Amino acid sequence: MTKDITSRNDRFPEGSAAFQHKHLLGISGLQPWEIHYILDQADQWVTLNRSPATKHDNSLSGLTIINAFFENSTRTLLSFEIAGKRLGADVVNMHAAQSSLKKGETLIDTAVTLNAMHADAIVIRHGSSGAVQLISDKVDCPVLNAGDGTNEHPTQALLDALTIMRRKGNIEGQIVTICGDILHSRVARSNIYCLKLLGAEVRVVGPPALVPKTLESFGVQRFTNFEKALDGCDVIMMLRLQNERMQGDYIPSPREYNFLYGLNEERLAIAADNALVMHPGPMNRGVEIESSIADNLEISAITEQVEMGVAVRMACLDIVTRKTRAVEGWA
Repeated sequence: MTKDITSRNDRFPEGSAAFQHKHLLGISGLQPWEIHYILDQADQWVTLNRSPATKHDNSLSGLTIINAFFENSTRTLLSFEIAGKRLGADVVNMHAAQSSLKKGETLIDTAVTLNAMHADAIVIRHGSSGAVQLISDKVDCPVLNAGDGTNEHPTQALLDALTIMRRKGNIEGQIVTICGDILHSRVARSNIYCLKLLGAEVRVVGPPALVPKTLESFGVQRFTNFEKALDGCDVIMMLRLQNERMQGDYIPSPREYNFLYGLNEERLAIAADNALVMHPGPMNRGVEIESSIADNLEISAITEQVEMGVAVRMACLDIVTRKTRAVEGWA
């Protein structure tokens, strides 16, 4: 059951002090109140997005947003595009297959080119960790990280946090188990940062080769036995195997992986009553999760995560462009 999380303004400072960063490059470096501020703003957009009469806003009218995606994406690209358009911005999508990087242009030259177009914000997804930071150093406008290599995916962590808050009422004190390819997952990294900052107990579990021992320094509990990691947990966050990032044999086979780490009804019963199941997508049904669980809307928040993604990205675009709009006299 969805619980209201609006009007918790005591959790963050007033005005521009609530979020003072020019860019949104990661969860690392944010303060808890900054996360709460973004979530509070996003929660209001959820309500408006569900009302046909108020689905569109003109806050970003006259601004141009570039979605520069050097990696393929469906959910993230579409939700950023929808978010920008619902706020009234002009949105331009740049796909990797159409980029001059394919012709040998350096990333820095691409950044300089984007900057010369005088966009008001640039959303970037790139396959190399640190690429988004590099581009942000070369452009004048705000940059939002839509995923860089195995580093971070901040808006995914924020939408996951919003989903948990709306379903559970709070994140503090919740036991969250993240299962799967932790090693290669920027989603896992950003979620660990976010959930820990908001007071959750975080467990990570997966094949030994895919769960780095160094994660314990982040204050999370590391498991290789899925059943033990599930015991009494409130939220189960499943991840896909990122085969495109794997160099070598990390698992014997998808069938073996499912046998050891696939979420099925028997394993779900080990978790706490009313445990929430999540997945950032795309799902590999029958490998990391069974369809009977993924499609059960009473326990699965997978489609709700997609909905929260639009609201979170609307909030992020709105927040990082406020200084620009204030200078131009639009806000």
